[in-house]
Amino acid sequence: MAAIFTTSPKELDLLAASRGVKEALLQLSRDKQWVNEKHLELCRVPSPTFQEQRRAEWMLAAFKSLGCEARIDQAGNVIAFLDGNAHAPLVAFTAHLDTVLAPRNSDEIRTEPDGTFTGPGVSDNGAGLAGLLALVRALKSAPPLEGLTASPVFIANVGEEGDGNLCGMRYLCTDSPLASKIRAFVVLDGPAVEHVTCEALACRRYEVIITGAGGHSWIDYGVANPVHAMARMITIFAENLPQTTPDKKLSFNFGLIEGGVSVNAIPTSARTRLDLRSVDEAVLERMSIILEAALTRACEWENEKATARVAGKIRETGSRPGGKLASDSPLLANIRKIDAYLGIRSVNDCGSTDANIPLSCGIPAISIGAGGAGGGAHTPAEWYKPEGRDTGLKRLLLLLALSLTE
Repeated sequence: MAAIFTTSPKELDLLAASRGVKEALLQLSRDKQWVNEKHLELCRVPSPTFQEQRRAEWMLAAFKSLGCEARIDQAGNVIAFLDGNAHAPLVAFTAHLDTVLAPRNSDEIRTEPDGTFTGPGVSDNGAGLAGLLALVRALKSAPPLEGLTASPVFIANVGEEGDGNLCGMRYLCTDSPLASKIRAFVVLDGPAVEHVTCEALACRRYEVIITGAGGHSWIDYGVANPVHAMARMITIFAENLPQTTPDKKLSFNFGLIEGGVSVNAIPTSARTRLDLRSVDEAVLERMSIILEAALTRACEWENEKATARVAGKIRETGSRPGGKLASDSPLLANIRKIDAYLGIRSVNDCGSTDANIPLSCGIPAISIGAGGAGGGAHTPAEWYKPEGRDTGLKRLLLLLALSLTE
């Protein structure tokens, strides 16, 4: 694959001073208030995973109002080109539409007296989506970039969070008509510019269900209890995990546990959903085997003296593949040069993002923040501060310009 991101600091000075890039950079500085307003407006459109259609339609209208050629694809992703003259190869700038939590009403997305945005999704991924719109508006207001060897495509994609299982990005990299045309992905996820996610953290998600006869807590005492078996399974699993090391780091999380209907009734079922992660896919496979063994042992233990038995089953609900951008990748080298040019201190990072899919397919990809500061992601107390957003957006614009002209 041809190197598409190679430049020197001197060339960055020349690039930033070129007419199209210079005007676009100035427009980003002028548009601070406009970007803030669009950021809040889009976050007020609920977009939980699998229910992104309203926000997709909002983004479609926003892209079209900026003069883009835009459409919604078969997966529900919003695809936008600056004009109708886009040609392959393409460089994709993407941001996911969906949120873990959604505002119940527009008042939950608000601006605090100090200028902080608060509410579900304002950081993850309101920041990324607003970044896409800011880039498009800046490019549309400036003279066309010269010497293009590729075209940009801007994508607001579905299915990044939770059970979405990266479905929007999977479609883009496999079944979409664009799949063979995109030569690199830059994923905008959240605000932070301090991390460049260039390694994909492998992840597997499971649902475990244990069922039994149930009964009265006193009269039927002795009947095997699904909740008791589930608790034992979790303990056995946690006690038998391999030791974590820097090169074989792992994590697990039982994020949801359900079972029973009353304090004085033996449950007929218990259910848990869990998330397993590791930088090493072999470790992840071992964790999955340990989970199966823990379920078998927990049910046997609960059934040993029971008058009615429990049974368990495991179902995989999601899988995110691992992958890594080559250390000598031109894409990685150039984000480093741009960061040095702008005075941004960033480090390489490993994470689970939309970039997992292209990286697993051998397509250059990174996931970076769109600027500003945020926190409390995936909680009702999520917040975002727009101060410093312009630095993140200028970084994105320079990276986009390099990718299109080299």
